[in-house]
Amino acid sequence: MAELRFDDRVAVITGGGRGLGRAHALLLASRGCKVVVNDPGVSMAGDATGEGPAEALVAEIRAAGGEAVASLDSVATREGGKAIIDTALDAFGRIDILIHSAGNVRRGSLSSLAYEDFSAVLDVHLKGAYHVMREAFPRMMAQGYGRIVLTSSINGLYGKADNVTYSACKAALMGLSNTAAIEGQRHNVRSNLIVPAAVTRMSDGIDTSRFPPMEPEMVAPMVAYLCHEQCEATGEMYVAMGGRLARAWIAENAGIFRQEWSLEDVAGQIAAIRQGGAALAFPPVPDGQLDHLLHGFAMIRESAGT
Repeated sequence: MAELRFDDRVAVITGGGRGLGRAHALLLASRGCKVVVNDPGVSMAGDATGEGPAEALVAEIRAAGGEAVASLDSVATREGGKAIIDTALDAFGRIDILIHSAGNVRRGSLSSLAYEDFSAVLDVHLKGAYHVMREAFPRMMAQGYGRIVLTSSINGLYGKADNVTYSACKAALMGLSNTAAIEGQRHNVRSNLIVPAAVTRMSDGIDTSRFPPMEPEMVAPMVAYLCHEQCEATGEMYVAMGGRLARAWIAENAGIFRQEWSLEDVAGQIAAIRQGGAALAFPPVPDGQLDHLLHGFAMIRESAGT
């Protein structure tokens, strides 16, 4: 296969100075993409530091012959989101690719997490995604091209103790990405989720001594494919972990239908409700929520003999 390149494309990568975002930026830049490296250089809790990862990575990309500019604005505010996208427009005149990789962690259980910690994580992961998407999406729609990759997590798919806000935000990104995929489908704007696992700063406090190799660079090729013009996938989720690539999706069982239910009926049929029938999946694009409804309507009509 011919080398897949990104010549004349412009990418914005939030959280791009370190970890997964850095790996994405380096790969895209090496394939000709112009990159906005957004990273204010904060700690994993979101506190200011004296580091400058965005500027350092931009210098590295330029030294290798690529094109990049730094953005130090925070995704956590509407103004920051606009400034990040404006950086791409001012430097390169367009935005083709948006990768939201910015993240912070403030761990705590559902019973004990402080409200301010909940809000701090929400602002970066979920609101942060919206802040940059809200600015980039209409421009992608207008130009008839765009690729969006939001960073979810296995914590979002399955939950995790003592990490309630992170898990909630990573799950919520599914709805945001799917909506972008549905609204963008007729304008060649595609949106997908990456569900990565890699050893980064976010792994601090976790015993990774028995982990297999799980470098951020092992995730970047899947993300880069989702950003490429050849990618047809949209409204989908892809797992990337230590060399394993897979697709994840929401599924439901066929269940059973009755015209009327009593509480006792539900109790008596709970096994069939939980497990009965074939597995069903309704892809978000072109219109998974409508397909879901129509499937239910068909069960009603079949029961009624109409």
